[in-house]
Amino acid sequence: MLILHVHKEIEYNLLKSMSKRLFNKSNTSFHPKRLKIIFIFLLLGSPAILDFSCRSVHGHDNGPFMNVTRVVDGDTFWVDDGTPHGRKIRLIGLDAPETRKSATKDIGYYGKESKVYLKQMLAGKKVRLEYDVARYDQYGRTLAYAFLEDGTFVNAELLKGGYAVVLTIPPNVRYADEFLRLQRKARRQDIGLWGGNTWMPQ
Repeated sequence: MLILHVHKEIEYNLLKSMSKRLFNKSNTSFHPKRLKIIFIFLLLGSPAILDFSCRSVHGHDNGPFMNVTRVVDGDTFWVDDGTPHGRKIRLIGLDAPETRKSATKDIGYYGKESKVYLKQMLAGKKVRLEYDVARYDQYGRTLAYAFLEDGTFVNAELLKGGYAVVLTIPPNVRYADEFLRLQRKARRQDIGLWGGNTWMPQ
C-alpha cells in the first residue's frame, strides 16, 4: 500500500499561494468551482508533493544494476559503472573491521571474516545503488546502500550477521533505526564479531 505523507511546510506554502488566487478579495466566500479545486488538491496532493512523499517513504532511486569488480574489505568495493576506472563504493551506516594495518589503524578483529563474507555475497553479482543526502565522503568514495538483484539488502546483511557495526554519520540516516535493531539482535545472539569480543570502530 502506498503511504502518502504530505510535508507540512510544503503543503502550507502551496495552500497559501493558492488561496491568494482562489479567494475573492472583496468576498471571503468560495465559488463552488474554487472549493472543488481545493478539495481535489487536499485529497490527492500536487505532483510535487506526491513525488516528495514517495521518495520519503520508499527512498529507492531504482538505478541500474552494476557488476561488482572487486571487494576491498567488509564495507568497501568497486563496481563497473562504465568509466575507465570504475567506481569505489563505501557502504552507508556501518563500519567493518580493518583488514590492513596502516599508520593510524591496526588490523581489526574479524576483519578478514568480514571481507570474505562480503566477497562471497557479491561474487559474480550485480548491485543497485541507493543514495542518501551526502553522496561522497572525504576520500571521494561514493556513499551508498547496495541491493542485489534478488532484493538482498547488502548493508543490512552485514549487520545482521555481525560482520560490521553501526556507524551513523548524518545526514545519511535513512535506515539508521533498522540498522540499530539488527545490530542489537546480533549482539544479543553473540553473532560474528560480537562473539566474545568488544571491538568497536576506531
